[in-house]
Amino acid sequence: METLAIPTYHNVHTGFKLNGFHLDKDDLCRVAYSFIKEGDDFEKPVGHFILDWFDDLPYVEMTTSGTTGKPKQIRIDKQAMVNSALATGDFFDLQPGDRIMHCLPVKYIAGKMMLVRAFVLGLDTDFVEPSAKPFAANNDQSYDFVAMVPLQAQQSLDKLRKTKKLIVGGVGISKSLEKELRKLPTEVWETYGMTETITHIAAKRIGEKAFTVLPNVTLSYDDNNCLVIHAPRISSGIIVTNDLVKLVNENQFQFLGRFDNVINSGGIKLIPEQIEDKLAGSVNARFFVSGVPDEKLGQKLVLFIEGEPQTSLSFDDLDKYEKPKEVIYVARFKETETGKIMRKETVLQALNT
Repeated sequence: METLAIPTYHNVHTGFKLNGFHLDKDDLCRVAYSFIKEGDDFEKPVGHFILDWFDDLPYVEMTTSGTTGKPKQIRIDKQAMVNSALATGDFFDLQPGDRIMHCLPVKYIAGKMMLVRAFVLGLDTDFVEPSAKPFAANNDQSYDFVAMVPLQAQQSLDKLRKTKKLIVGGVGISKSLEKELRKLPTEVWETYGMTETITHIAAKRIGEKAFTVLPNVTLSYDDNNCLVIHAPRISSGIIVTNDLVKLVNENQFQFLGRFDNVINSGGIKLIPEQIEDKLAGSVNARFFVSGVPDEKLGQKLVLFIEGEPQTSLSFDDLDKYEKPKEVIYVARFKETETGKIMRKETVLQALNT
């Protein structure tokens, strides 16, 4: 029986196309030099990544997002990135020649991995400038697979009908956006992952409660009920997260919230993400809840809302201990370069003003 060779980062699939052109490794390196020397600002990182991908080093250096702490430089094994791309291809049934739109910044892991998937799986790739509205006015193309952040999906609702499969990641999908996406004929998935897991290691169809892991990934949890990821093909060791989960089985989990966001108010432990889910329909702006020091309770639950004061807030869906003790309005939340809200920094800024 013939054994199929496992793709490596040294090669480019013969089916790969970039903006309509078949390109091999040498062609890509020429394109990279052109992007670096003459390209637009969004193309230069693509050129640098392509040259990094085909150099003699077995790893790529990346910076973590900094959502819960200072961004840090880490090394990601190139073959692990290939393995991640293969797992994505298996999970979403991507085939050579499938047409995709690449609309994510290549500066970050999600944008890098869309290129790697295209190289490894032989995808026909339309590379467009990353923006809130990635579909140009004249772009009525049909796509088999597209990856976006929620803002892009929100701004592309009128165009996504011709997309077969859409994955949305980076930050969670709001209830209002989920409602709109469910009206589409498109197969829409919310993904779970981080830089350390080389983007997503799990996904769920919108409307479903549990994430299902990609091939060759299993799960457990630690003493704090935080998710532990076992993915030998993308990481030599286990990956311990700060994410509180409910395990359905070793291949499925429900995300509850982040351990470092938990509020201890008078001995009652509150998970902000669960409270925020209940509040989603009554707050017409970006918001989050957090614990603020309090002499009696240790921490009191405070609702932070971005923008102008609102008069129609309702806490009827909240349990007794989940109701905010105070509402604080902030002109503009602190956020990372990728648009993730930096809770601790925003709280400190609000309390100091």
